[in-house]
Amino acid sequence: MTHVLDITQTQEVLKSYGRPDGLSVESLLDEQWSGGLTYNDFLILPGYIDFSADKTILESKITKKITLKTPFISSPMDTVTETDMAISMALLGGIGIIHHNCSPEEQANMVRKVKKFENGFIVDPVVLSPTHTVSDVKAIKEKFGFCGIPVTETGKMHGKLIGIVTARDFQFHTDDASPLSEIMTTDLVVAKKGVTLTEANEILSSSKKGKLPIVDSEGNLVSLLARSDLLKNQSYPLASKAPDSKQLLVGAAIGTRPDDKDRLRLLVEAGLDVVVLDSSQGNSIYQIEMIQWIKQTYANLEVIAGNVVTREQAASLIAAGADGLRIGMGSGSICITQEVMACGRPQATAVYRVSEFAAKFGVPTIADGGIGNVGHIMKATALGASAVMMGGLLAEYFYREGQRLKRYRGMGSIDAMSNTSGKDGNAALSGDTVKVAQGVVGNVVDKGSVRKFLSYLHTGVQHSLQDIGCRSLNEFHKAVADGTVRFEKRTAAA
Repeated sequence: MTHVLDITQTQEVLKSYGRPDGLSVESLLDEQWSGGLTYNDFLILPGYIDFSADKTILESKITKKITLKTPFISSPMDTVTETDMAISMALLGGIGIIHHNCSPEEQANMVRKVKKFENGFIVDPVVLSPTHTVSDVKAIKEKFGFCGIPVTETGKMHGKLIGIVTARDFQFHTDDASPLSEIMTTDLVVAKKGVTLTEANEILSSSKKGKLPIVDSEGNLVSLLARSDLLKNQSYPLASKAPDSKQLLVGAAIGTRPDDKDRLRLLVEAGLDVVVLDSSQGNSIYQIEMIQWIKQTYANLEVIAGNVVTREQAASLIAAGADGLRIGMGSGSICITQEVMACGRPQATAVYRVSEFAAKFGVPTIADGGIGNVGHIMKATALGASAVMMGGLLAEYFYREGQRLKRYRGMGSIDAMSNTSGKDGNAALSGDTVKVAQGVVGNVVDKGSVRKFLSYLHTGVQHSLQDIGCRSLNEFHKAVADGTVRFEKRTAAA
């Protein structure tokens, strides 16, 4: 009969095994034994729970200077990220990267709309003069989506404030040719220059006005605050905002061709926070030179470079000045680079090898491609990624035979490259006339409202961290590195 040990000896017996159960991350990713791994090739072993899931913190860096409240980024694909998606991503704590399969002016306008959506002090509001007409206001509302417009004597900022025109002022007004001097509101509540954002919000809240103009000692308009932004602050506490202006954060993608420098100029003028250099193979002289030029020209603009899957690729871009790296080559659901070009790397192995190297230089990494569920997000962050970039999970929807579907295409597909601006790294480099597809077009089942879906992902990651026994993503990364968090390989049958 087997001798049964006393239950007081459990910890002593556990120590006798000499090592924790499962594998360390380095053992898991040992290529000599395992080859390259994808997210579905392993699991994370559970830990000890002594806290509630809602206490977990998902704050994470995506560049050296930009930290998000949630590790979610929408991909710069034309079926994924335009104005509405970028706004939703930022409101819920992530960030959207607006695609560049459009004219520079169109892309810059999308960036501008995101920056205007929610503001702290609006330092460059649209301003009109008393001689402008109702039709001018309606045109602005049609173009930008708002119509609470201050009126100054000069029709410009820093002119003397004499009124404000809102939708209520012309809602039932039939003559579009009427000058604003006849309909504008002149009974104004204002705040003096130097007021803090907190104080201004309190004035706005108590005044029950839609806008709060900020004026200097001579009554000249210097900035503006909007009630709608105050309400959004209450509804979206995790929103990603610039620390100084309190505007929503937004990114945009560009290529590495000479005319992309002109495109970037328009994006920066529109208020861009971070630029993503969009290429399936980022380790090129073109991208290195572009990073160096951006850093010299726009010193405060954060640059995410890539894509990369090896330490050698990462080293080149980090040395050039990259503030963040995208990891992935051929791992997306509609990306066929690995099959067509015979180039790439299994995503789990790529994320770990690049992230481990980049962390030595303080450069965050983004796992780009192959993210299909909460489990994949957790595995990507376990392997060192600071955030995940999602495409197929977030694509735009349409209806077919009563089912809500999403059209989804790789930016290296012939369909996408046939649009206005081809992507270097997806098609052949400049000078080639034959396009080689590295992506396909397809439809996937829609998952509903992006704002509800991102909240679901947020809660799912919190519960997963709880199961693993880590209170934050930063703690999770440290626990993986020191061997506290353990892993297990699994077969397809498992």
